Amino acid sequence: MNIIKTILFIAASLFLLTAWLIPKGKKPTPIKFIVPKGWPKPVYNFKNNPLTEEGVALGKQLFYDGRLSKDGNFPCASCHQQIVAFANYEHNLSHGFNNAFTTRNAPALQNLAWQTSFMHDGGIPLLDLQPLGPITNDHEMAETMENVIAKLNADTAYHKLFYQAFGSDTITSQRMLKALSQFMLMMVSSNSKYDKVMRGEATFILPEQLGYDIFMKKCASCHPPPLFTDYSFRNIGLPVEKHLNDLGRMIVTGNNSDSLKFRVPSLRNIELTNPYGHDGRFFSLYNVFEHDRHGIVNSPTLDSSLINGVSISNYEEGQLTAFLYTLTDSSFITDKRFAPPFYNNPLYFNHQHK
Repeated sequence: MNIIKTILFIAASLFLLTAWLIPKGKKPTPIKFIVPKGWPKPVYNFKNNPLTEEGVALGKQLFYDGRLSKDGNFPCASCHQQIVAFANYEHNLSHGFNNAFTTRNAPALQNLAWQTSFMHDGGIPLLDLQPLGPITNDHEMAETMENVIAKLNADTAYHKLFYQAFGSDTITSQRMLKALSQFMLMMVSSNSKYDKVMRGEATFILPEQLGYDIFMKKCASCHPPPLFTDYSFRNIGLPVEKHLNDLGRMIVTGNNSDSLKFRVPSLRNIELTNPYGHDGRFFSLYNVFEHDRHGIVNSPTLDSSLINGVSISNYEEGQLTAFLYTLTDSSFITDKRFAPPFYNNPLYFNHQHK
């Protein structure tokens, strides 16, 4: 009789555990994507991947999960840290699998719903495909999608999360990538001092105002507000780094006219996202200004606006710096929605104790 009771107890426990893992009948909770006032319409197709609370939660777990990499040590967040607007803290080139270095500086992840293509050379056309690049790159996460999906399938907690997000506990690469997109799409930075000034909630001090005026005159053609990039690809006169020999957009298009062209970066949160440049060669804004003033290398594809360099005086450099610092969004880098999972999270606990 005791054996029968034990068996019934175990069966009941398994039933309750299964019910906890895969709750029935609850549809995902929609999230409305809020476009900041005065901003353009996003280019991301939300119809193909509607935002939901459950999808974003799943994407967050995946973003911080090292199992997306070969040895478990390199989640997406290892190269994209919230404290620096999801760039890579004080690294020109990120560390990857087997002590390798990546070949480009990790860009900040912010306002991705407006981005028209991805990577410094625009080699990936859609956000839903972007994680495939670092996941499968031998110098970065060095994993295969087949192995990633197998690891996720082995974790019962993930089956619950996929069910909640997509109505089925089937784990696929497409669903995984869509969940990552949903989490990253929520990374909207639009609450800097600059934004508050534009909304009439704050005012620039004199150096910031002077810097803003200089910026609009000399910089805004490539870095127009409110996104502070036009998402174009330009050759800004950087000499080729001999070890990397990175030719930029030409690697993607095969056109000589695209040689040495890289995406114009957004200047939002620029105070936090150093080092700068596609290979992180500039460790300070001073280095960037010195390049613009004295370091531009002429070549057939040099952007026409830079043929004569950029005329910036020492005085103007100081004012520009004051303005650029107003683009720092402290609420973005402290937003708990994007923070790493807590240690008592079941997924974290299961992974660390297997």
